[in-house]
Amino acid sequence: MQNAVRIDAKDNVAVSVQSLDKGTKLQFAADVAPDLSVECATDVPQFHKVALRDIPKGNPVIKYGCYIGVATEDIPQGAWVSTHNLASTDSERLVEQDEGVTDKSDAADDLPSNQISAGGTETSSVEAIEDSTAASSRKADKTHLPSHFMGYPRPDGRVGIRNKVLILPTSVCASDLAAQIAHEVPGCVSFHNQNGCSQVPQDQNVTLDALAGFAANPNIYGSVILSLGCEGCQNDIVVDMVKEQTSKPYRSIIIQKVGGIQAAFDAGVAAAKELTAQMQQLERVKTPISELILGTNCGGSDTTSGLGANPLIGEVSDWLVAHGGTSVLCETSEFFGGEQILAARAKDKKTADQILKIVKDYEDYVHLFGAEMREGNPSPGNIAGGLTTLEEKSLGCIHKGGHAHINNVYPYAGHLLAKEGLVVMDTPGNDPSSVAGLIAGGCQLVLFSTGLGTATGNAIAPVFRITANPNTAKTMEDAIDFNASETIFGPHTMVQIRDQLIQALVACCDGEQTRSEKLGFTETALPHLCNYM
Repeated sequence: MQNAVRIDAKDNVAVSVQSLDKGTKLQFAADVAPDLSVECATDVPQFHKVALRDIPKGNPVIKYGCYIGVATEDIPQGAWVSTHNLASTDSERLVEQDEGVTDKSDAADDLPSNQISAGGTETSSVEAIEDSTAASSRKADKTHLPSHFMGYPRPDGRVGIRNKVLILPTSVCASDLAAQIAHEVPGCVSFHNQNGCSQVPQDQNVTLDALAGFAANPNIYGSVILSLGCEGCQNDIVVDMVKEQTSKPYRSIIIQKVGGIQAAFDAGVAAAKELTAQMQQLERVKTPISELILGTNCGGSDTTSGLGANPLIGEVSDWLVAHGGTSVLCETSEFFGGEQILAARAKDKKTADQILKIVKDYEDYVHLFGAEMREGNPSPGNIAGGLTTLEEKSLGCIHKGGHAHINNVYPYAGHLLAKEGLVVMDTPGNDPSSVAGLIAGGCQLVLFSTGLGTATGNAIAPVFRITANPNTAKTMEDAIDFNASETIFGPHTMVQIRDQLIQALVACCDGEQTRSEKLGFTETALPHLCNYM
């Protein structure tokens, strides 16, 4: 009859897993806090926080065993904790970080992703595990999970899980025509590129990296590179960057040089048909799971994201890393408040410094516009779902990285390597642009958690969406690929649910379509660092 979850023994707040009326006694799993007796002093909405003891004004509020903010008023035991009595401050956060773990060997104990098993049962945070990757490997050895997927080999050595021809617009001025060509020829995909011209050099370079990365993504057989002719991202520049990343076939069309829109359309259709005819000759081959580069992302988050879905993704990440693959943690703006924990897990000081630097640079950039990170994060939807501070959201977000050491930090759309273990990519928190960076980097598949529900998809790679919120799993059923609510409510264990999810992900790699693919959702966005010149 549990109605609340305490994530970490150090926490002074618990999470309600159902709406609680004033006077309700908190009921925890049998082996969690057996001597703790708390009665709700107020009504508490589902998935929101409730104080486990009196928290005086100015004192820290602790969740996940970490600081998430300070009490802005005296909070009595049993009271609902949200924006009316909790806020975060840099001074307290920095003090907490300065007193935190700095030795990499202790890092896993500061990220209690395994604190919650199915049904909310509390366990120790990586009990007696010196290397969490080895721990995941031991778990995996006891299961009969796929060790291969069926993929499409590419001449550059990578392996795709989809087989598509990309009609690649180098700028906004070629985007509509690219979409029309892709619509005309089965097997082709495209996206709307809102960048590509009138950009400052730094902005244009990000766009060029992404465009080249899209063409190089393993899911793409070849590309028709389409430009207007006078934009900043000139056709030959894009072609050269694509050739630097991959040896796959391409065709090049410049609208102003071929004789106008209709001529370019006809040329594009002809080129697309030529490439798709070649593409259709390919057959899937058995490929080791180590060739998979898995992107992880979250959006429309609520408390269930950090409580169930993201720890589940972390379990999948650990399993993939243990089997030689690459897992990518991103969304730099959602490391804020948890960056020291990630830095402590870095393989070396250089990698740790890079993690801290991308977070500081992101915050400094926001400051250029007179803004603060907390002004837009958490979003109103996040807050309604039980997330009060950016630190709280971030601590839930970084669970997607599991417990493995972090081996590298990549820039946005950086060329990811297979068989590299857990890495970080510097992306925005905005879902479509973050996912686009992962895919431009080479992820064949993105595993995406959502608490409130989202329809994010992509033309190049499948976006596999999961939720641990049972309400969302029902109301957004047509947008959710995997119901992970058992990570919170049971009865199956986290490892059992992980194995189910891995089976579903491998089926997706083998060709089973995600909900976003069936719906035809391909929303894509690229970061825009500066106003147009």
